[in-house]
Amino acid sequence: MRDINSIVNLKQHPINDRDYVNECHLSIKKNSLLILENFLSKNSFDIILTEAKKLEKYAFYCQQKHTILLNKKIENLNDKDPLNKLMTSNKGCVPHDLIDKKSDLNFLYNSTNFKNFIKKVLNLNNLFPYVDNLSSINLNYYQKGQQLGWHFDNASFAITLMIQSSEVGGEFQYITEGRDSNSKYINKKIISDIIEGNAKPKTLDVNEGTLVLFYGRNYLHRVTPVESESPRILITLNYNEEDNVSLSENARITFFGRTS
Repeated sequence: MRDINSIVNLKQHPINDRDYVNECHLSIKKNSLLILENFLSKNSFDIILTEAKKLEKYAFYCQQKHTILLNKKIENLNDKDPLNKLMTSNKGCVPHDLIDKKSDLNFLYNSTNFKNFIKKVLNLNNLFPYVDNLSSINLNYYQKGQQLGWHFDNASFAITLMIQSSEVGGEFQYITEGRDSNSKYINKKIISDIIEGNAKPKTLDVNEGTLVLFYGRNYLHRVTPVESESPRILITLNYNEEDNVSLSENARITFFGRTS
């Protein structure tokens, strides 16, 4: 019978152990970033990678122009304002309803053990899936030349699984200064220096099989253009703190090409 032991590498990541969970909580509280390498068992990683490659042909590809706050350009705001500069994001996405209901990804996503781990690490009361059938688990494919432009997340936290890194490019870059959304503070000088290339961001080398938890609302970040023929494949595990939430119809059309 399949259980969490067959999916998570519990020897390295004992997600039911109180001390380990507390260690993870303190780490992300300090750094706003938690990197758990070799999070998946070898067998489960191979199964998920195989599934991701089979589903790649069904990915819907889109390109967006957006500001770092994920808005459209404001006509009456100066073009030189870093909050009004347009970034480019383009990728392919496979929505949740194309993932086998019996897959390891669905088992992990719905696992009480895994959700309890996430809640304790992030100090959350609840975790709920999206009620629409597209948005809870997404497989993201970055082909050669594709990227994720500089931005701050709208969601308070992000959970990702790296399944295949690109041989060249496709690097995750970020800065830890520049914004505090709670106090509505934004340092435009720091942000401008980064997006204009006058300051160097931090680069995170994410290995395959790594789970990353990230507070992207306050950390400006991007994925640099992929330069290799093999795509970067990243899975996002998307939860909400409130029940009965759907991704907007406009967002579903943009990312998946359909609303249901």
